[in-house]
This record gives sequence, C-alpha cells and structure tokens, in this order.
Amino acid sequence: MASITNDIAETAVLDARSSVAAADPCAIVIFGASGDLTHRKLIPALFELAACRSLASRFAIIGFARSEMSDAAFQDSAAEAVRKNNGGCPINDNDLRSFAQSFVYVAGDYDQPEAFEKLSRRLEELDEERHLEGNRLFYLATPPAVYPRVIAQIQKAGLAQPAGDNSWVRIVVEKPFGHDLASARKLNRTILEVFEETQVYRIDHFLGKDTVQNLLALRFGNGIFEPLWNRNYVDHVQITAAESLGVEQRAAFYETTGALRDMVQSHLLQLTSLAAIEPPSNFDATAVRNEKLKVLQALRPYTPETVATNVVAGQYAQGQIDGEDVAGYRQEPAVKSDSVTETFVAAKVLIDNWRWADVPFYIRTGKRMRRRVTEVAINFRRAPHLLFRGQGIDTNTMVLNIQPEEGISIGFHAKLPGQQMRLAHVAMDFSYLAAFGASERSAYATLLNDCMRGDATLFDRADGVEAAWAFVQPIFDAWERQRRSVPAYPAGSWGPREGDELLSRDGRHWRKP
Repeated sequence: MASITNDIAETAVLDARSSVAAADPCAIVIFGASGDLTHRKLIPALFELAACRSLASRFAIIGFARSEMSDAAFQDSAAEAVRKNNGGCPINDNDLRSFAQSFVYVAGDYDQPEAFEKLSRRLEELDEERHLEGNRLFYLATPPAVYPRVIAQIQKAGLAQPAGDNSWVRIVVEKPFGHDLASARKLNRTILEVFEETQVYRIDHFLGKDTVQNLLALRFGNGIFEPLWNRNYVDHVQITAAESLGVEQRAAFYETTGALRDMVQSHLLQLTSLAAIEPPSNFDATAVRNEKLKVLQALRPYTPETVATNVVAGQYAQGQIDGEDVAGYRQEPAVKSDSVTETFVAAKVLIDNWRWADVPFYIRTGKRMRRRVTEVAINFRRAPHLLFRGQGIDTNTMVLNIQPEEGISIGFHAKLPGQQMRLAHVAMDFSYLAAFGASERSAYATLLNDCMRGDATLFDRADGVEAAWAFVQPIFDAWERQRRSVPAYPAGSWGPREGDELLSRDGRHWRKP
C-alpha cells in the first residue's frame, strides 16, 4: 500500500499548516490530469497536505485524461510538478517518492463509456488494495465545456452515488461556473440531476486564503470591531484585486471572458459578501452560505442608466512594469487589433439592507496594474468635530491585505514628538508571516482538505452562484446593446481616468496600495 512515509510524519513541522485533522481515506480522481491546473496547483497542494499529515494515511490519486500515459510516467510527472511548484521549500526525495507512488493513471476520452468503466474497475481495485472505504472525490480540472460530458459518464458508470451508508462521493467544480446567468443555471441543472447539492463543491481558491477567512474572525471573534461595522461608522469600502501581469498565455481564453466574468462575478463578489455579511447563527456551511446569499440578493440591481454611471471598463495599453516596456492588450498574441475586451473593471456597488444603506462598496480589478495586490479597505467616517484643522487629517482605514503579503493594517493619527500639536498618520500592522513564522497553507490545500472532510463552508452553493450572475448580467446586457469604446490605461498605472472619476464624483479617492 502506497502512503506517506513515517519520515514525513516524524519530521513535519507542526505549524499553522498542520492544524487540521486528517481527512477520511479516499480516492481522488482528477479529470484533466495532464493540464496546467493539476500540475501547478492540485498536485503540490496534495503533497503539502500529505507532508502536514492532513491526508489520511490511506489514499490514492487517479489521473484521468486523453493523453496516453503509464502509471510510472504519471508518478514521475507528479514528482516533477511538486519540485517545480513548491514555492522553493526543500523537499526530501524519499518523501516525494513515497507520495508519488500513490498516483495511478487512466487514459480515455471524456465521452467514452469504456474509459469510465475502466476507471470504475480501477477504483474498485484501489479500494480493496488500500482500504479506502468507498470514499471518492472527483475533481473537474478540465475546460468548463467538458463538465457536462464528464458528469454524464460518471452517472452512466454508476459512480455518482456512495456504495454504502458509511461512504461518500463528492465532486469539485472549478470556476468559471458558467459564462452568464443562463449558462450557470443550465450547468447547475446538469450537475444536480446527477449529484445532490451536498455532494457538490464549487471552488474559488480566493476563499482558501487565511486573510479572506479572517474577515469573519476579525468581526465575529472580537468585541471591538463588530460594533463599528455598519453605516453609522463606515463611510465606504474599497475592494481591489490588481495584477501586474498581462494575459500571458491566456489571451484566447481572455478574449471570450474579460475581467467582469473572470474576476468580478467570482472573486470580488465573494469578498464583498464576506465583508458585508451579517453574523451567522453558527460557523457552519449552511449558516455562513445563507448569510452570504442574503448579501448578494440585497445588492442594488443595475439599470442601463446606472451601468453607464457606476461601472467603468478599461483595457491596458503599452506601458512600463518595474521599469520594463510591456505590450498593450491589443498587441498580445491571439488578441484582435480592435478588441473591446475589458482588462479592468471598477464599479460602485450599493447594498440595500439595514446595515449598509447608503454605504458604497467600490470594487476594482485589472491586469497590468502598478503592482500585484488584493485587499479590502474599510474606510471609517471622519470624527464629527475636527479639533486639528489644517493638518490634512484623512479618514481612519482598516486594510485586510490578502496578497501578496497577508495581514491586517489599521491606520490612525498620532501626535508627533515636540511642543507643537502636530499629527501624523501611523499604522498598526499585523503580518501572518511575522506572527506565526511559517507560511500559511496554500489556498488549494485548505480547500481540498475541506472537501475531503465534508466541510462546504468555503464553497459556493447553486443559489449563491446564480445570485452573483444575476447581479452582473445587466452589465453584460447594457454593454451588448451599446457601441462601446473601452478606455485605455497605460500598463503600470492604477487604471483609466474614468475609474478615478467614479470615486471623485462622490468626493472620495482610491487608495494607492
């Protein structure tokens, strides 16, 4: 039986990454095993779980893809994936060799019943050999167009339902979950005709980051923050997800997607719902996801008129990143010379409920921006009576830094040394790295562990996905009805001028992270 060696268990450092109990024994089937996602994210995350003793001692990883490959070749490929994508951490060759021995491979087409019958036989063999208790986790790491074919074949092969009362079957679905509201609804119907909602884990890796989850811990685990987290004290909220990279090798995909589909509908609305959520009755999947859904349903719908005034699109042009000249989006390979695909979106979002009435949430995302940063900034109201006029006192801000350096910063004003009453802005900073030493568990490792333990708290439910698409659908509709030109912004900037005007009209300005 292949399992992680005792050496790993004896030498694993018990840091923040190893604080979760081991998952149930199971077989993990990765559809799209030869793809980029599997090699860059999934395999390294599984090795991380194994090294931190968060995988059961009995597990198997089955790769399924069209490419012909032997078990040995797949094991070599898995080991190489860990070496290339482990973040520079040292790896013991014996540990890695033991982990790789848990990999097996099944080749076949995604709509070929014979291939899934072969997969079924392999699962039965592994279950008997490694005592996996009939537990199975299917991971859809294929292009979204393939999802319905894989799901249909899983059903035909009789693999969708548990074999016994004490076993389980779950399926992980990668984003993008649909292309618009209609396709998201169709995909939900396709999945739920085969699986129960409790079996489905719609994954967004942003939610696996500790700082994202810390939005909940900060508010509901401390008595000093939650009383301030409302319209009486908060002036506005800014959520930024900026990348310094361009579209890289994903231009063909990006031309049919754009920033609104790729980032706003998923990541940014996830962050918005967590920042605005009401206190759940319990910290479990049902309660948390119920409250997130309420936020999404309370978002003020866009009209054609408010799309024109409250949503800004942009597209990066030639510029400089870190002193190097970079091409504009229209000069990227596989991009049309007259493309109007947006690489930047900024929007003013309003939440029509008691807590957040009249408090705007400004969200923005873009490629080829000045630096890579994802953050949620809570901007508090000014003091009602300013004693220290003429000193340029700004509002107090609490910033949750999600990437690249995870932590929390609170800005306030303090008196400078000396006889005069002069104030300066200072900050109290909390850093995950400084506080806890070892780096946190990767987002994919956290979420994979949750899947295997049956904890769906950090995963989307069907109604949540559809609510997010319903919110952004009027933007797509308005853009399709009008002849639009997408404002350009130079690479290395913080977006187009129109994005700044979105806030300046309200007497506010974007933070410069």
